[in-house]
Amino acid sequence: QVQLAQSGGGSVQAGESLTLSCLASGYKYDQFCMGWFRQAPGKEREGVASIDSAGRALYVDSVKGRFTISIDYTRNTLYLHMDPVTHEDAAMYYCAASNDLWCVMRANWYNYWGQGTQVTVSE
Repeated sequence: QVQLAQSGGGSVQAGESLTLSCLASGYKYDQFCMGWFRQAPGKEREGVASIDSAGRALYVDSVKGRFTISIDYTRNTLYLHMDPVTHEDAAMYYCAASNDLWCVMRANWYNYWGQGTQVTVSE
């Protein structure tokens, strides 16, 4: 059974950096797609970044050049490094994993979800 356990998040000042982590268990890393989503109050869940087993990364335009998605296979952990963070990045962030071999940044593409972690951005 695939389980995704998130850590990181919290409160950060605008302009600072933050890294989110997602520990995956029971997931096959030989062929995969994993991603990060976020949802702000009153808004739909938005795909932020994804990465597949070939190392192809996709980013939503609003985070390109600021966010980096990566995987540490030795730790079975997916990361999202955010630098710099802006007020528009404040949201609940979720990691997700798909049974498909390529990535689409659409929530219904993903089969497994982390519990979510809040990112709050202050002045």
